[in-house]
Amino acid sequence: MSNEFEKSSGAISPFGAIRRTNEAGGEYWSSRDFAQVLGYTDYRNFEQVIYKARTACFNSGQRIEDHFVDVTEMVSIGSGATREVKTTFLSRYACYLVIQNADPSKEIVALGQTYFAVQTRRQEVSDQSTEDERRLLLRDEIKIHNMRLAETAKRAGVVTSMDYAIFQNHGYMGLYGGMTAQDIHRHKRLKKGGQILDHMGSTELAANLFRATQTEEKIRRERIIGKDRANQTHRDVGAKVRQTIRELGGTMPESLPTVENIKEVRAKQRKELKEK
Repeated sequence: MSNEFEKSSGAISPFGAIRRTNEAGGEYWSSRDFAQVLGYTDYRNFEQVIYKARTACFNSGQRIEDHFVDVTEMVSIGSGATREVKTTFLSRYACYLVIQNADPSKEIVALGQTYFAVQTRRQEVSDQSTEDERRLLLRDEIKIHNMRLAETAKRAGVVTSMDYAIFQNHGYMGLYGGMTAQDIHRHKRLKKGGQILDHMGSTELAANLFRATQTEEKIRRERIIGKDRANQTHRDVGAKVRQTIRELGGTMPESLPTVENIKEVRAKQRKELKEK
């Protein structure tokens, strides 16, 4: 990570002035800089604040390592000499938690609480907007590829609507550890008539898109014929995607959260465009 401070000008916030960026453009803060701005002359006292912030991060369901990174930095001690010190690099969310657990009697702490509350909310809005866009894109892609998958499956012998429902369930059972579409619907506690794909976040949609595209490709490439073989192929591909998610340390799709109906997201997007 780069040690260059963000250049400041005008009446920039002291917290903005110590914001750093890494080579990829990601932002972070050094706990040493943070302690200095907050007026903690003894860094050991600030370490207790960081400990409380880590606990709050864990209790909020976030991965601590995504927001608190312990490193060793070299700092100048005068006359060109340096020494190693332990530092924690903080994400914006980590800074928000730290400032919430800092000494409230310090005037700068109140300023920091306002700064990071506003900045964190802005980031949340931006992230949600990006997530909605990803969901809309992936959902449309799945519609297209499911049609292609249906055509390919039909040529393999999956002809009737019942045949196709069974074929689709085999794909879900592979990806969701044996769960059928009906099982997933109950597990996600969706309302009657709700489509499971419409309540998936971008990560879960991407896994299902990969399942569909790879199944269609495999059936076509290997010229698979017969309902039973097509069903088994779909299940095998789904299971392979699940295995890959596990090997990468990802969350199993059935454990991913149920999100707002994408039809409502699309309606809000259309409304915003109309207002603009």
